[in-house]
Amino acid sequence: MEVPPEMLDTLAGWFAQTLSPDAAARRAAEQSLSSAASSPGFALALLGLASTPRHDLQARLAASVYFKNELRRRWPKPSPDADDVDNLPANDCAIIKTHILQLLLTAPPLIQSQLSEALAAAAASDFPAKWESLLPSIVSSLGTALSAGDVPAANSLLAAAVSLFSRFRNAFDTNTLRIDLKYCLEGFAAPLLEVFLSTSRRLQASGASANPLELRPVFECLRLCCEIFYSLNSIDLPEFFEDHMREWMTEFRAFLTTSYPPAVEADGAPDALRAAVCDNLQLYMEKYEEEFRGYLKEFVEAVWGLLMAQTVSPSRGQLAVTAIRFLTTVAESVHHALFGTPDAMKQICDSVVVPNLRLRDEDEESFEVNWVEYVRRDAEGSDTDTLRRAACRLLRGLAANYREQVAALVSAQVQQMLAAYAADRANNWKEKDAAIYLVIALMQKPGATGGGTPVVDMESFFASVIVPELQAPDWQSEPMLKATVLRFLKEFKDQIPKATALALLPSVTRFLTHESNVVHSYAAIFIENLLITKDVVQVPGASVVTRTSRYGTADINPYAQQIIQSLSTALNYPDSNENPYLMKCLMRVLGISIISGQIVHEITARLVGILMEVCNNPKNPDFNHYLFESLAAVIGKAGEQDPALLPLFEASLFPVLQRILVEDISEFWPYAFQIFAQLVNLSQPPLSQNYMQLFGVLLSNATWDRPPCVPALVRLLRAFLRKIPNELNEGGRLPNILVIFRSLVSRSSTEDSAFYMLNTLVENVGLDIINPHIKEIWSTLFNRLQTRQAVKFVNSLVVVMSLVSVKYGPGVLVSSVDTIQPNLFTTILQRFWIPNLKLIKGSLEIKLTTVASTKLLCESAVLLDAAAAQSWGKLLDSIVALLSRTDQDGAQEQNDGADAADSQRTSGYSVSFVRLQYAGKREDDILKEVNDPKQFLVTSLASLSAQSPGRFGPIIEQHVDPANKGALLQLCATYNANIV
Repeated sequence: MEVPPEMLDTLAGWFAQTLSPDAAARRAAEQSLSSAASSPGFALALLGLASTPRHDLQARLAASVYFKNELRRRWPKPSPDADDVDNLPANDCAIIKTHILQLLLTAPPLIQSQLSEALAAAAASDFPAKWESLLPSIVSSLGTALSAGDVPAANSLLAAAVSLFSRFRNAFDTNTLRIDLKYCLEGFAAPLLEVFLSTSRRLQASGASANPLELRPVFECLRLCCEIFYSLNSIDLPEFFEDHMREWMTEFRAFLTTSYPPAVEADGAPDALRAAVCDNLQLYMEKYEEEFRGYLKEFVEAVWGLLMAQTVSPSRGQLAVTAIRFLTTVAESVHHALFGTPDAMKQICDSVVVPNLRLRDEDEESFEVNWVEYVRRDAEGSDTDTLRRAACRLLRGLAANYREQVAALVSAQVQQMLAAYAADRANNWKEKDAAIYLVIALMQKPGATGGGTPVVDMESFFASVIVPELQAPDWQSEPMLKATVLRFLKEFKDQIPKATALALLPSVTRFLTHESNVVHSYAAIFIENLLITKDVVQVPGASVVTRTSRYGTADINPYAQQIIQSLSTALNYPDSNENPYLMKCLMRVLGISIISGQIVHEITARLVGILMEVCNNPKNPDFNHYLFESLAAVIGKAGEQDPALLPLFEASLFPVLQRILVEDISEFWPYAFQIFAQLVNLSQPPLSQNYMQLFGVLLSNATWDRPPCVPALVRLLRAFLRKIPNELNEGGRLPNILVIFRSLVSRSSTEDSAFYMLNTLVENVGLDIINPHIKEIWSTLFNRLQTRQAVKFVNSLVVVMSLVSVKYGPGVLVSSVDTIQPNLFTTILQRFWIPNLKLIKGSLEIKLTTVASTKLLCESAVLLDAAAAQSWGKLLDSIVALLSRTDQDGAQEQNDGADAADSQRTSGYSVSFVRLQYAGKREDDILKEVNDPKQFLVTSLASLSAQSPGRFGPIIEQHVDPANKGALLQLCATYNANIV
């Protein structure tokens, strides 16, 4: 694979510039990379740079990361709905598949891990059907490495296999997946066992004198084998592994029970291997208990022994987590009697649970030095378990079968810890911290099953242990204890009476300005969670359960200003200037409360100032999302209350939004367009010159060249269409809009946006404006329909046709469609409208399509023709089926959506569209005069049948399904309407 050296040098220069502190240089380099990405051979150049030793390691690593992301984004997908316009060229893909494995083997470890993930990204689409050479190449190279005793080379190949087989861990179980797994097992199960056993023998032969550095690759090889074991056993127990279970389990037990020289143990590699073994044991315990039960007792003893042993291994923490997780799985299983004796339970509580609940030195260090990771793991419940969380789960697992015994042990332990704290508050605060954690671990939450003995009296514990810490004068002291108290509040927010919670809110608000990043983050997390607390309410006389917000505007308004000011202060603290928990809390308070006066000016200026700062280096996607949501909440809530604030918002926001566009801060483009749309929606026509200039930019085809921005651009365009529909005839604006529409509807990834745009156009412009273009619109849609008959597309087509029908009349709909081809409307009705009507979703869409279909039944000459009796009956059948389905759907839990602003978290910084919930405009109901579509249906039918008595009864009898016929009769009785 030859890449010109000058191209590699250019790429390396760009990657070096992406790390520049100069924002302009950094963005120029990013733009160069983005522009070059569409060129054939770009991915090959990235791979070439990543594997070329003569270039700087940092540039090579950056190239490998970019290469991995390019493959994830642009490798051709097998999905029929996938757009192929931005796929990598087929020739590039073929060359990559030919060379990537060998290049991976020679790469440095950091680059190797990136290339392994890139290989897995390509293999997810092509392996094994389109990449038959991959697995044989890995097996062959593995055999060569094994024969030569080259353990590092074997590890490189095994790491690639780990990435390749990881798809079997979490993928949805399908026949296709099982066929792929069978292929992998046939080719790799036996070689894997051979590598595993030979490497284990090598470890045993090393004796007690081996150098830790020499043994580290050996342990790593065994650990990788264990990871592959997990992947290949994740879906089902393969016959090969069942036949060779004794060999695997013998080695697993040896790893758990063998003590290695202190220097080797201190290296951490043995515990990393043991942790992988415990993961495999848990898998077998959860999924293959019957086949595994013969080994269970010896493994419980081995794992228990590990947890009792003292060690200096840096990996012991993660091993303890996986070991405790395995014991928890056993405790929750039918084999719980292994822990059922009083001595066993006491030993587990005293020697496993309590020691691992107590704060360790590394916890304190993380609290102070790496607060982001501390909060992520402790409060958010990240994928990486903490020892505390694992110990809590073990306690709950034991309590599932022995609640009274465990509760008695824990209750005594809690009292003992609180007594120790009372005896020496200054030095024993960690005892109180652990006691609170024990209560958190075992107290039952609302809706939990099991009952049994409570650990403590919750009201008494809350009043005597929790509240004093919240109201203490020395509120800055013992920050870790204060954080645990706030964590307790978050865990039991549902059980705290509303009046009590509101009374405590000022005390908690005080902690928003605590000097500890963790403490003020926990205070923000609690307040934010409190504000989205729901109460389940049964709707009287209906089978509908609603979840309504416990805390409304009136509850929060008295505290809002102080909370907002405290959060604003905390955002100035070191390391919290981009704290996502603070900004999320601010977003929630601004979204619920109603603020006015000076505080609106202050918080708007504060948020705009923060936005100006993060524009220099957008590095925290969660924080930035909540920042824009906060701005949208201020604009929406305050702007709706006081329209006179609009000039303030425009003067504050236009400079920073224009900066985002002019400096091409691409990460923020989707947000900027949504904020612009919000401002346009608040404006009254005629719009200012600034807005009209923006409208001109919006109608430029170049503006729509960035797919992630399309939904936001559509939001903005819809806002303009609502405000200036009559200006569309000027300057070729409507033809420009239709060009954009044609482009969007031609791709499945943007067709939703195309229909949103078209729906808004129809809703807001008169027939005189749209009529010259309506034939072009139908031609575009029906041409696309010939190749795109997915349910989503057809449903959207039915909705827009319904919109045309209710806005301009059924006659306009039918005649405009038939101008393309005689009787085309009847064909569309029979093949698409009638079958898909019953699949429509969304309350407004269901109402619209029901009313439009009813109007067709009762007003359209095409359907009232005697020759169309069958179509008339089938359309009525679909209408009744749709309305009956919505009745069934309604008998479910409904959510008011107040917490929707957290529904889309970002996981990285690729440019993508993330909807701003607080910037959204409630969809208009263009049928406000129709209160009930069911009543509209039966009263319309009654009026129609009264004009021709006896005509429609036989049609209903012949063409409406019996179940739907019964539902129609029930509707007639409900609304006192008769079809005669």
